[in-house]
Amino acid sequence: MKALKVGLLGIGTVGSGVFTVLTRNQEEIVRRTGRGIEISMVADLDTARASAVVGNAAAVVSDARAVIANPEIDVVIELIGGYGIAKALVLEAIAAGKHVVTANKALLAVHGDEIFSAAAKARNGAGVMVLFEAAVAGGIPIIKTLREGLTANRIQWVAGIINGTTNFILSEMRDKGQDFATALKAAQGLGYAETDPTFDIEGVDAAHKVTLMSAMAFGIPVQFDKAYVEGITKLGAEDIKYAEQLGYRIKLLGIAKRVESGIELRVHPTLIPTKRLIANVEGAMNAVMVQGDAVGTTLYYGKGAGSEPTASAVVADLVDIARMTGNASQATPALAFQPSSVSALPILPIEQVVTSFYLRMRVADEAGVLAKVTGILAEQGISIDAVIQKEAKDGENQTDLIILTHDCVEGKVGMALRQVEALSSVLGSVVKIRKEELA
Repeated sequence: MKALKVGLLGIGTVGSGVFTVLTRNQEEIVRRTGRGIEISMVADLDTARASAVVGNAAAVVSDARAVIANPEIDVVIELIGGYGIAKALVLEAIAAGKHVVTANKALLAVHGDEIFSAAAKARNGAGVMVLFEAAVAGGIPIIKTLREGLTANRIQWVAGIINGTTNFILSEMRDKGQDFATALKAAQGLGYAETDPTFDIEGVDAAHKVTLMSAMAFGIPVQFDKAYVEGITKLGAEDIKYAEQLGYRIKLLGIAKRVESGIELRVHPTLIPTKRLIANVEGAMNAVMVQGDAVGTTLYYGKGAGSEPTASAVVADLVDIARMTGNASQATPALAFQPSSVSALPILPIEQVVTSFYLRMRVADEAGVLAKVTGILAEQGISIDAVIQKEAKDGENQTDLIILTHDCVEGKVGMALRQVEALSSVLGSVVKIRKEELA
């Protein structure tokens, strides 16, 4: 059978990994697919770098549109990133009847509905495939799991450590007692964090990823603009320490959960019981938990980034395309559900989310403070699970008060904390971190 001809847009870290993996494992891939997969054309502004990677194996150009215009190209791999030129090139490739493979979670989280709709209408309705295994959790095959492996299940929730940079920072803060700024500097020194790490540390990258997983888990549109996003920049070393003493670890989680009134879609630091496997995922590793009604709780763990782990996911998508015969509309839907069956379930505002909380406040070391605070919480119907009141250090007249609540509505907690912070005996703002049992 004729080899699948691939055009590659961008040959940086991931692109070079794709070329390496395809070249090294070509024999194995042919055994699995019955046909070869060849990168025959590469577009990159740095043509010298591209030529150094591919040698004479592929034509190298600086114009990505030359790849799209080539009638010999069956599949376009987009590894440019971002929302701008990448979106235009993906839509042009679809219009030209090319299948698309991308690692661009930001593009799909924001413009996914438009792109998947265009793909379904391409080739006069025969459609083309848009695959994106590499967009979420690097080498972990979580997209295929949601799209195919768990298709018999009614998914109840998905929760994942899906940003290696933030997980590395939190691991450093816990293991070495570092503050956030020191741990971030260490991450940048090792190449885990960019010079401008905003997308990672503010939770945006994780929100892009969990937005895609929510669409695949529940059959809803991609709705990044409705996700609640909170990063790790305000976490203190003391919160890491207190959580450990209470039997929890703090991780930045992306959470998508089906509840009676709609869908929760949120990213934020989260206390997780230490006994959960996902709480013990350290360094730059990723892990995703999925709860299905038939299968129960499942866990997927591995490298969330890097040249060859991400390339592994890109090549897996190419293999799926190579195996496909006939009408692309007969392939597994890109977002797992048939487009005509997409649900209008609402994304809930964070104020309506029900979870439990860790609350830390600096209080005056005087009688009656705990009673005042717990009284305010009780007025809002917030039940207390545990309390730690630290002894004041010698010579100090203030201390930390830590409260764990049972499940309650977030909006009620917000109202209670505004009253608590108004007390003269509460010194400064209350630190609030959500807690998930993931049972």
